[in-house]
Amino acid sequence: MQENLNTEKDLQCRKSDPICVNEIHLEQQWYHNVKYLIVGILFGIVFVKAEVISWFRIQEMFRFQSFHMYGIIGSSIVVGIISIWLIKKFNIKTINGEKIEFHPKKFNKGQIYGGLIFGLGWAVTGTCSGPLFAQIGTGATVITVTLLSAIAGTWIYGFIRKKLPH
Repeated sequence: MQENLNTEKDLQCRKSDPICVNEIHLEQQWYHNVKYLIVGILFGIVFVKAEVISWFRIQEMFRFQSFHMYGIIGSSIVVGIISIWLIKKFNIKTINGEKIEFHPKKFNKGQIYGGLIFGLGWAVTGTCSGPLFAQIGTGATVITVTLLSAIAGTWIYGFIRKKLPH
């Protein structure tokens, strides 16, 4: 009986978790992941060339001294809006032919706390989860400390998640 309640609670938690909603159920060979590696490398090159991984550019953004990063973030938002509109309008499917579903998100005060913690970490370290690996790849090995801290924070969140108000 208790295990059944835990399973039901876990399923409800997974439904509210966007990463679990669109998870893939297909089994593939290891070499199917090469496409993600290539896209990741290209993504890192674009980050380096656009100076998105520059600690100085990030500090300029948080000090409101430059429009550079705001322009990049703003253009990313516009591209995202257009992409979602196109996916919905033309019923575009995933690479594996699965339907893409969008679910409305409920506001939660934890999003404010999480955003503040994320923004504070971004301002202090000069990196966020996207450019982390590109910075390490360019030789900024001190960012490894930030990577390990991000992994530890993710692990701690996973450990105490059931005790947090979702």
